[in-house]
Amino acid sequence: MNRLLLFALLWCLPARAQVAGPAVYLADVKAELLKQWPKNRTINLVFHGHSVPSGYFKTPDVRTLEAYPYRVLEGVKTIYPYAVVNSITTSIGGENSEQGAERFGQDVLPHRPDVLFIDYALNDRAIGLERSKAAMEQMIQKALQKNIKVILLTPSPDLGVNILQPGNVLQQHADQLKALAEKYRIGLADSYGLFKAAAGKGSDLKTLMSQSNHPNKAGHALIAEGVLPYFR
Repeated sequence: MNRLLLFALLWCLPARAQVAGPAVYLADVKAELLKQWPKNRTINLVFHGHSVPSGYFKTPDVRTLEAYPYRVLEGVKTIYPYAVVNSITTSIGGENSEQGAERFGQDVLPHRPDVLFIDYALNDRAIGLERSKAAMEQMIQKALQKNIKVILLTPSPDLGVNILQPGNVLQQHADQLKALAEKYRIGLADSYGLFKAAAGKGSDLKTLMSQSNHPNKAGHALIAEGVLPYFR
């Protein structure tokens, strides 16, 4: 086979689906964040999910300023000191992705997100992988139709699940979210992978948790560190 024909065949092959890389995925948003007054505009970061992005520590204590949506805002403002940025939480404690999808058009889209973060996997154990996938895809598709950048978050821990056990239920949801991020070529912040790595190095996950299923300040900071590479 001559080289020209081989090149043509390779060029026609579909590109392998992959997670959107942090270096390039938010290039347009980062360009807006760099603009100074009077050429800049407000950038909206919207966090949709359950109790963790809502800021619940030991229920019913809500620590908004220590939760990862605010920690992400702090990090973004450190990188982009001239930017006007809103951190908006549309999350509800105890909710799963089906409930989040049901109110997506009413509660999320009106905020006109520049970047949308979706964090439901921890609670989606209750509805299972198949139903979770359907609800997540519904939200992803609606967001992409509005040209919104989407970043999925894999689950933070529940101390009742051995995070180091292969194939555990949180790992299954993390793997499914990665597959969805690859399918739609959107972003993925791997909270699960960060906590698993900490546990694998001998850290007691209790030191990162305020109760069995809610991170503490240090745990939220770890989640934020999984998000911030998309803005660097």
